[in-house]
Amino acid sequence: QVPLVESGGGLVQAGGSLRLSCVASGRTFSPGAMAWFRQAPGKEREFVAAISRSGRNTDYADSLMGRSTISRDNAKNTVYLQMNSLKPEDTAVYYCASASSLYRAVSSSALVYAYWGQGTQVTVSS
Repeated sequence: QVPLVESGGGLVQAGGSLRLSCVASGRTFSPGAMAWFRQAPGKEREFVAAISRSGRNTDYADSLMGRSTISRDNAKNTVYLQMNSLKPEDTAVYYCASASSLYRAVSSSALVYAYWGQGTQVTVSS
């Protein structure tokens, strides 16, 4: 099992910004594609954003298009999610996910990602 540790969640007012971080902490683990998903109370987990192994390709859910940026630092085994202009409907637990090193292409499918973090709570107040 590869620990993925998220940070950066919290309480923010509508219109504010947050930057989530996720570190894959296994010493010999080299993450493939990485992604963020979220799950709001009473709803299913949904795709937020994904980034290929190289970082050259990204994909975003329509709900966050133009308001978020996913990036990664492979030297640090870390993926980031910068979210701006946050809305109350963005309130959810945000999960980091990583594919194995063999899967490098960007994907919005949860089935691609073998490793998941415990989640970080993002709450946006109106």
